[in-house]
Amino acid sequence: MIDSIQRFFNEMLAEGGGGEAAAPTLELATAALLFEVARADYHLDDSEVALLRELLQRRFDLAEADLDELMRLAREEADSAVDHYRFVSLVKEHFDYEQRCELVRMMWSLSLADGEQHHLEEHRIRRLAELLHVSHSDFIRTKLRVQEGEDG
Repeated sequence: MIDSIQRFFNEMLAEGGGGEAAAPTLELATAALLFEVARADYHLDDSEVALLRELLQRRFDLAEADLDELMRLAREEADSAVDHYRFVSLVKEHFDYEQRCELVRMMWSLSLADGEQHHLEEHRIRRLAELLHVSHSDFIRTKLRVQEGEDG
């Protein structure tokens, strides 16, 4: 905890005393939010990482090298983010409601990729869905679609 606080202040000083960090891209914001769900249960399974790559590839149609870089940056962002405000804000600004519902569906797919339904992952998805202004009924509907295998 102390190390992360110290790192935060060191980064703020390096950026010129509190200047705003560079804004993430929409791809990075999406990937970081998905990565956050995948690691919410404190265990990042290989099946979750593989599905995350597949979901990002399908969503953004990236070259392999770009996908590798996006995965690396998303992991770094998820590890260092204090909160998700800038990611959520960017997604809300650029995704319409249906696209935000699709992102929640992708989160559910990731959370169930390892064959387990963990309460910490569900809590993280619920919180992110609220921040993304996805209704509770659509939050539940996307969960049921994924559980029933209609996630394609």
